Amino acid sequence: MDEILVKGKTLPEAYHKSILQLYTKGRITDCPDYRQKQKECSMTVYVEEPLAEPMISKLFIGGFEELEQYRQEILDGILDFLIGHGWDYTYHNRIEKQLPFIYRELRRNPDSRRAVIDVRDWEHDTREGNTSPACLQHIQYFIRDGKLHCKILMRSNDAPEAAFMNMFAFIMLQERVAGNLGCKVGSYTHRANSYHCYEKDFKLLEDYVKKIKSCSLEELTYNYRGFFKELMDEAKPAIAEKVAHLKAKILPAKPAGEN
Repeated sequence: MDEILVKGKTLPEAYHKSILQLYTKGRITDCPDYRQKQKECSMTVYVEEPLAEPMISKLFIGGFEELEQYRQEILDGILDFLIGHGWDYTYHNRIEKQLPFIYRELRRNPDSRRAVIDVRDWEHDTREGNTSPACLQHIQYFIRDGKLHCKILMRSNDAPEAAFMNMFAFIMLQERVAGNLGCKVGSYTHRANSYHCYEKDFKLLEDYVKKIKSCSLEELTYNYRGFFKELMDEAKPAIAEKVAHLKAKILPAKPAGEN
């Protein structure tokens, strides 16, 4: 598998470079688990200033409501109630349990190399019959020069359908962790051992590439703070209503008088 490294000052700049590199250098391989082929490479995406504007790429599946819901899923665990009701885990559930260690370790030794969150649960994720093992494997945080740097490892990452939303949400988590530690936000590195596009999305990938080649970065991005964040904030009531409706369908009603 080809090893590819792309760098950008902003998230969209680096993400768009990764899409171009996957399209031009990715290799067609079989993907029998999903009964189709895929274009694949190993990709490392380095973002120098992850909070620098513009932060939002127009080239991802969904819009402001989907991005806000995913941000809440990762940071606030709004879908954790699905565990045991169709879902075996959530990223938030596995990450949240380990954050106290991250804070304790980096306060103990800001130069530590031990601030690692293991998202992969090898006993669960390798269990026979498990068809959805975690794609996110681990997160490591470093404090260097007063900044919190974040390094992500994915075993598998769907480039056109999932990667941007993954990166954005993990950067939002990085910002929260940095704030709780009293640090500035440093670089963000996103490593995907299999960075891929499924055959069903080859046309989508091609369309992304055409837009990247024919448009300026400004034409393919939004500022997050201000315009896009306002839209995401406006979507919060609809998301809350949708989650409440789903929870009411799934979780048994409590007897009258029980808190």
